[in-house]
Amino acid sequence: MQGILYEEPSVWLFLLVTVVMGGWTAWMTGRALAKSWHHWLYAVAALLVLAIAVRFIHFALFGGTFLSLHFYIVDALVVLAIGLVGFRITRARQMASQYGWLYERSGPLTVHPRGAPSGDAKA
Repeated sequence: MQGILYEEPSVWLFLLVTVVMGGWTAWMTGRALAKSWHHWLYAVAALLVLAIAVRFIHFALFGGTFLSLHFYIVDALVVLAIGLVGFRITRARQMASQYGWLYERSGPLTVHPRGAPSGDAKA
């Protein structure tokens, strides 16, 4: 997987910087943007900028390539996935608690209108 997902000599550096550090920051970014009622496209824009910061950490601390489109895309996909899941979980919780008379949670990422069938039963 070296050369495809990461360029460092060890997968642990990729996991530490991209998944743990970048992922935690992405989660908090998505959560903050959802709590401030921003549209999910704002989260995408912020997370793409965050992926540049993750790429810079690879470059500055571990001698990685800063201007590498391939590794930027890998970092961006990881950061986007974690950040958008954090955004969606927060938004679903927010909709169910803020508008409890209209919506109820139907899963960790989704809400549906209160009183509506869940989709499992056939009419």
